[in-house]
This record gives sequence, C-alpha cells and structure tokens, in this order.
Amino acid sequence: MKYNSYHFQYLAIFIFGALFFSNIGCQQSADVTHIEIKPYAIQQSAVFDSVAVVSAHPLASEIGKDILRQGGNAIDATVAVHFALAVVCPRAGNIGGGGFMMVRTAEGESAALDYREKAPAAATTDMYLDSLGNVIADISQKGHLAVGVPGTVDGMIKAHARFGKMKRFGDLVAPAVKLATEGYQISKAEADRLNEYQEVFRKFQNETSPFLKKGGWKSGDLLIQKNLGKTLQRIENQGREGFYRGETADLLVKEMERGGGIITKEDLVNYSSVWRDPIIGDYKNYRIISMPPPSSGGICLLQILEGVEDYPLAEYGFQSPESIHLITEAERRAYADRAEHLGDSDYYPVPVEKLSNPDYIRGRMADYDAKMATPSDSILAGNINISPESFETTHTSIIDAEGNAVSVTTTLNLNYGSKVIVEGAGFLLNDEMDDFSAKPGVPNFFGLVGAEANKIEPNKRMLSSMTPTIVEKDGKLFMVLGSPGGSTIITSVFQVFINVAEYGMSLPEAVAAKRFHHQWLPNTIMTEADMTIDTVALKAMGHVIDPKVRIGLVKAIHVLPEGKLSVSGDPRHADDDVAGW
Repeated sequence: MKYNSYHFQYLAIFIFGALFFSNIGCQQSADVTHIEIKPYAIQQSAVFDSVAVVSAHPLASEIGKDILRQGGNAIDATVAVHFALAVVCPRAGNIGGGGFMMVRTAEGESAALDYREKAPAAATTDMYLDSLGNVIADISQKGHLAVGVPGTVDGMIKAHARFGKMKRFGDLVAPAVKLATEGYQISKAEADRLNEYQEVFRKFQNETSPFLKKGGWKSGDLLIQKNLGKTLQRIENQGREGFYRGETADLLVKEMERGGGIITKEDLVNYSSVWRDPIIGDYKNYRIISMPPPSSGGICLLQILEGVEDYPLAEYGFQSPESIHLITEAERRAYADRAEHLGDSDYYPVPVEKLSNPDYIRGRMADYDAKMATPSDSILAGNINISPESFETTHTSIIDAEGNAVSVTTTLNLNYGSKVIVEGAGFLLNDEMDDFSAKPGVPNFFGLVGAEANKIEPNKRMLSSMTPTIVEKDGKLFMVLGSPGGSTIITSVFQVFINVAEYGMSLPEAVAAKRFHHQWLPNTIMTEADMTIDTVALKAMGHVIDPKVRIGLVKAIHVLPEGKLSVSGDPRHADDDVAGW
C-alpha cells in the first residue's frame, strides 16, 4: 500500500537505511541502535475543506488520511487508525483492549458500537478480596488476573462490516503490519514513558519484549515489534479467526496460564461486540449523541448539561466562581448517580430513561445553592425505583468528504494496561477488570466508587467513563469529540463543548483552555496546576481545590458555519496530530 505524505515517506527511507546498515531486521527493538531522524511534522490544529482526522499519533493520522484518499470512508479510516495506534501508541492503542465507537452517517443515522472488554467466565465477585473481605492492592491493575477478554478486533470487524466502504478488511490492517514489522521512530515523550516503566515491564515480561532496552530509550530510537506484526498479519489475512482462534488465541491462553490469568479459549471464541442504541438528548438547540451503558459517559454528560442548561453560563463568564460552582454541583450529582445506578445493562436494570429525563435531572438540582457547595456526604444517588483508564486511553475523531462522522475511544486502562505482553504475539493486555467495583464503596484507581450495578460477574462488561460524542446543531453535524482521562473524560468533553457553544471559543481555544473536574468522591475540585481561577471565592463557598498536572486530552472536529472543518488535537499531548484536506 503506497503512502503519499511527505513525512511518512521520509520516515520509511530512513527506516530502510537503518535496517540495511545495522542488520537489525531479524532482531527485537531492544537491540536497535539510536539513529538521528528529523522529528515528525506534527500539526495540532488546522482548518480543512472537507476531510479531517485527529488522533494520538501523526503516523496513525496519516494512515487514516491515506485510506480516505483511496476511497474509503470515515469508518474505514477509523479502523485503519485503530490498528495503527496499536503499534505507534502502545501505552493506550490496542488489540488487547477494547472501547466504544459512535457513528453518524451522512444521512443522519446514528449507531453506538460497544466493543468493551468482558470479564472471563471464571471471574467471581470476590476475586480481588482477601480472606477478611478486604481489597488486595494492585492485582486488579497489574498482572494476568487484571485482564478482561479483549474486544477491539471483533469491534473493528463489525464496524467495517456494517458501515465500511472498502471491500477488503485486510487492507485496513496492512499499514499497521508494515509499521510493526519495519519499526517507527519514537518521540521523546514515548521514550520517557518506556523508560519509566522498565522495572515493571521486567516483572511481567521476558527479555524478548520489544519494550525492554538496555541503557534506556531515547528520542529517535526505532521501536520494532516483529511478533506484533505477525499477529496483525494473521488478522489481516484471517479476520476474526486470526485473533480469537488459532495461533494468536493459543499464545494468549498460554500467557494466561504462565501468569495465573483466567481467560480461556472459550472466552475468546464467545466474545462478541454489540451494537447499542445511542444516548440522545438536547441542550438548547444542540442534540447530543453519545454512548449508552456500559459507558457512563453519555448519561453523565447529558445530566451535567441538563443540570446547567437553565442557568446563564455565558453571562457568568468563562471559569468565573459562579460558573465553576454551578458546573461542579451538576457534576457532583451526576457522579453520585454513576456510582449507584450505572453498569452493564445486559446484567443490571440500568434506569437509562429515568437518569436522562430532564425532569429528573432538574429535580436533582432542586437543592442547588448558588452561594455554597453541597457536601458530597449529603448527596446520595437519586431515588429511582428499580429492581435489585491513567488516564492512558486514546481517542480518534474523523469526518469524511461525504459527511460520515466517527468518534471512537479505546483503552488498555492504565499506562501499558496490565503491563503483560503476550509472549510470541507481541501485544499488551488490558487491566480493565479494575473498572469493576471490587467491593461496594471502595474506590478504584481513578477514585471512582461503585455498587451492585458494577460488581464483577462472569462475561459482564465493566463500567467505563469513555465518552465518544457527536453533536448536531439545528439538525446538522456540528462537532465530533472525545478524550482519554479516566474519570475526567466526561467533564473534559463537557467543557470543550461548552467552551464553543456557550463561550464562543474557536475549537483550538476550547481544547487548549484549562480544565477542572469534580466526581462526587473525593469531595474536591481537581484543577490543572497552572489554572487561573478565583480560588479564594471558591473556598469561601466551601470547595476544596486539588491541583493536578493535566486533565483530559481532547481530540475534536468542529463543523464551521461555512462548512469547513476545524480540527484540533490537544496541546497537552505532544504527539497529537491532525490530517486532512
């Protein structure tokens, strides 16, 4: 498959030279010598006439653009980008994880694809508890027992089968095969991450791992992943059978047995992604289309929007004490409901209609005090009568020339997932089991608590905060957006949308603007460290401020009034890149 971008050709020339002269074509990347290569030509925001792609890596964005040039549509491009990210964004891109995809066709049809991981059939409610009923630290976050059954490959196949335009699915995997086999130059940010995790990699991986390197990684090093390339090639040639059966499945199960994991061949064969009805609601003259359970994103996003809709946010002003206080109180109530009522709707009667009903949400805001914070310990989940993700996730947004739009968020959960790589197959496995509620009221890595709705059960999907979202305005496509960030994903998506819709910012301004977050528990407002806000006024209202390094990494496309596409990656992430024409 031929690539047309300048920097992709440029990279290929240097890779070929490096492979030839250093004779490393048959070796793992841990033995690769450092070479000096010109940095990628990263572009983090632009305005295009008809086609836009934004992802977490420039090579992935260019592959998406190339698929569109070959006649593929937004769904085809998304699939190709997804597999490319499994190579060039190993900390979050994946075939050993899962995610959610929102699709809006040029004709206005919307669909939500759930390819979230599932608990293995041998999973039990108390699998992370000791003999006294206490949660055992780390085992739901690191190692083989933390792994849920991967859903990405099945999801990409189903997305292409329903909406794809290119005839051969394997053509969408081929660019990723090339990247894994021939290697690519890592950035300084990726080198730093790989170096940070060397010790934990050695604990869960053997010396053939492509991520281990004596002397450490440097910007400009080549990361070659031969075994991953072979796995991707099996998917290219055999489709679903190339991952969930045969050699790849054998290697995955063997890895589970090696480390005490519980995923079986039957778990892999029985996995299936699911098309679900999107969560749809209105905010003024905008229509919000987002993910349903087992994502909490769509419901929580609508609850926060509905909670603030009756108040003059624009009049309050961007990040004024009044607006931060109002948004915080809406978030507090939404996350309290999340903890009690949200989970996999295939296993628990999630009250979707009630939770997203405007009257219910207004009722939740009835005790809102414009001058004083509501203590979280006085806020319980709403009374509803029913029967008894590090932040290292990644997002891609794409719009094609026909007007098809895709918003897709995928994850391994924490940085490099469970830290386990499938020996002989070359891909990292997720640690998504930590997104279940190991014990009611006990927080997970992101500080989120849960209850019966999100308890561990065999074959159940764990609750997520991923919020791939598409917005219409007056019936026309307006925005495509999403973010990584664990529990902060929902509030990051909310703020970027509000920054454009209420505060009149351009998309690059909206994405770059500093963010804050509240999730009910802990009872604090998380803020980005260098954020300029009136902390004195907020503290006087009873709020506790907790500075963080960063919140969210939004990747978005805004359809401008004249029809052009403003596309923006997040300046908080050096490798975010946009492409289009």
